[in-house]
Amino acid sequence: MQRLWFITNPHSGSASQQSCAAIEAVFEERGLALAGRTHFPEEDLPSGAMLDAARADTVVLFAGDGTINAALCRLANWSGAVLILPGGTMNLLAKALHGDRSAEAIIHAAHQNGRRVAMPLVEAGAHRAFVGLILGPAAHWGRAREAARKGRLARFAGAVRNAWRRTFGRGIAVRGVAGMEGRYQAVFVAPAATGLQVSAVDARHWGAIAELGWAWLTGDWVAAHAVTHRRADALHPVSRRPVLALFDGEPVTLAGGTPIRGGMTAPIFLATSGAVP
Repeated sequence: MQRLWFITNPHSGSASQQSCAAIEAVFEERGLALAGRTHFPEEDLPSGAMLDAARADTVVLFAGDGTINAALCRLANWSGAVLILPGGTMNLLAKALHGDRSAEAIIHAAHQNGRRVAMPLVEAGAHRAFVGLILGPAAHWGRAREAARKGRLARFAGAVRNAWRRTFGRGIAVRGVAGMEGRYQAVFVAPAATGLQVSAVDARHWGAIAELGWAWLTGDWVAAHAVTHRRADALHPVSRRPVLALFDGEPVTLAGGTPIRGGMTAPIFLATSGAVP
């Protein structure tokens, strides 16, 4: 970790210009060279060839889950290291790698004794989720959340109406998970060290659905009531029609019946927490 390429998204939860400047000051303090910067999505993400040409050995990502996902997929075949900083709303991947350290503390620890580790992921066709995959009507709340973040009130109102209408619909069924035989408003699939962690929401009255929608807009909907938790090796959505899914918050349309499995990344992530193998 000597020559860094710094990727930020100013639209993410905490990746403000002032925070980015503070992080770059820590780079300078540690004697780390800045090989390049990318302000996503205004600028395209770098390719592995661009990073190699700049002699970058580490990509530092200070952004939310969606930007991190896009960058990791773009650099899937790159041989360098990736340092994840908490720049989004929930920062689940950063917490898994570093605990509750601040971005500045993570940089100091990673430069001093960071180690490269592999992390579990969720695979569905050509798509990957490093934090989690959401299936079902509740995935439409993701569009409302994005509109709220960007301050687009008219689009937010329309997205909420659409999400509410769909959430009252038939729901989604999945196969391959013991004890999940019904239809659900949302199914969350998270990567685990072995297999998949599957959480399903069965919200049948307006109060539970309102709680689900509010949790989507403000934080972790899996913490809402009416959630069933299971483990599985693989599963697939039961549908003859395409299914809306959110991969780390980014919308993707999957064909009905697409297999969803667990996998592992290459050892690319710099970890500073003793909790990571």
